[in-house]
Amino acid sequence: MTPLEPLRLEKAAADCGFEMTPVEIDSELEMRSAHFPESVRVHVAGESRFEVTVSVADQPPIQPAIGLVEWEEHEMDVLRQDDRVIETDRQAIVLARRGQGLFKERVMRIERSCRITGVTRPEHLRASHAKPWRDVTHDERLDGENGLLLTPNVDHLFDRGFIGFESNGDVLISPVADRESLARMGLDPNRSINVG
Repeated sequence: MTPLEPLRLEKAAADCGFEMTPVEIDSELEMRSAHFPESVRVHVAGESRFEVTVSVADQPPIQPAIGLVEWEEHEMDVLRQDDRVIETDRQAIVLARRGQGLFKERVMRIERSCRITGVTRPEHLRASHAKPWRDVTHDERLDGENGLLLTPNVDHLFDRGFIGFESNGDVLISPVADRESLARMGLDPNRSINVG
């Protein structure tokens, strides 16, 4: 697989409910969920072709750490039922959680590129919340000042806590982040990085 293919597959899997980080097994990516026992394995079958195998795990599903997925779903349900927030704002907030729509537009008024990779093409960028979604008000969820433009691989690292940013722009790298994977994604873990 090319370096980008696992990220694309992980994003597609997450969109289908496989929220756990994929594991590479025998040149295949295995996607799992804490919510159902099935797992999916994907491997390259040719240029731009993949083969998928579905299996049922012998073990009970693993519960996600601290119930973050359930908490975010609960928050979205509360928002959908909140009559104090007008419908168009509700839709904008839901899109903001996915890094799209009004939130991305507002972030793009401030940020012009991914701070790590320098990529500038909007179709290759995600709007990521600097202050975690779970810790902000509805207004902050759409505030461009609370956002960063990141490429999908950098967004993944940031969203999962493998990297972070100091207020002075220094990039923080988690001690549990796989150094080889970081290097393959364009981050040299042995070099001090400041993105200003």
